[in-house]
Amino acid sequence: MQLVVARVGRAHGIKGEVTVEVRTDEPELRLAPGAVLTTDPAAAGPLTIETGRVHSGRLLLRFAGVRDRNAAEALRNTLLIADVDPEERPEEPDEYYDHQLVDLDVLLADGTVVGRITEISHLPYQDLFVVERPDGSEVLIPFVEEIVTDIDLSAQQAVIAPPPGLIDDRAEIASARDTEPHGDAGEDRGAGEDQGAGKGRGADERPGAGDGTDAAGGAAGTGSTAADPGDRETDRGTGRMTDPGTDRGTEPGTGGGAR
Repeated sequence: MQLVVARVGRAHGIKGEVTVEVRTDEPELRLAPGAVLTTDPAAAGPLTIETGRVHSGRLLLRFAGVRDRNAAEALRNTLLIADVDPEERPEEPDEYYDHQLVDLDVLLADGTVVGRITEISHLPYQDLFVVERPDGSEVLIPFVEEIVTDIDLSAQQAVIAPPPGLIDDRAEIASARDTEPHGDAGEDRGAGEDQGAGKGRGADERPGAGDGTDAAGGAAGTGSTAADPGDRETDRGTGRMTDPGTDRGTEPGTGGGAR
């Protein structure tokens, strides 16, 4: 499997170094000296990393055969692509690469189908599953231990225990009504009819295109830029089952997940 691990930026200095926009959580592995990367456009590569260093918070690379600023500037906007074993797993047992989580079926503990993971959205403090429901609407599931109780890659499924309102906003409304004091029998019947009407309209249908999901994913670096090929995934971040509220301390450009 091919994954985009970085994009070449501007030339730095006069000796062939370039800045890179990192799109992997494991730059020490994917962008280490000696790594051979294919490129897009293909004519620019393959490129062998000769040296790497951090300068003012940015990763600088120099490639074999690139010796001056002009040669470095010619690589600008080139995508760096690594060949990755699809079965490869991060070192930590609670971490997963995005491509391992996408297309998993999402179920409740009783086997009820919630939908299918179509994307992993990486936010500063936690990751989200973008889940497409059977009716075509989308719901966002925080990838935290209290909600995602099990990931079974062999069975291709994720089991969740959502709090009230996460996958159906009306469930929370109905729960609140149940705790309100009841009046006379006529009022009780009216409340029951209102709840029934709410349930009859079905679950909250959040439009996939207009709910801001794509914008959040793009801001976190999970999506490809206009220069990215449409059928190639990035190695930006692995999904990680985190403790709710934990500050993961991710630095800009390094992604979240495996470290």
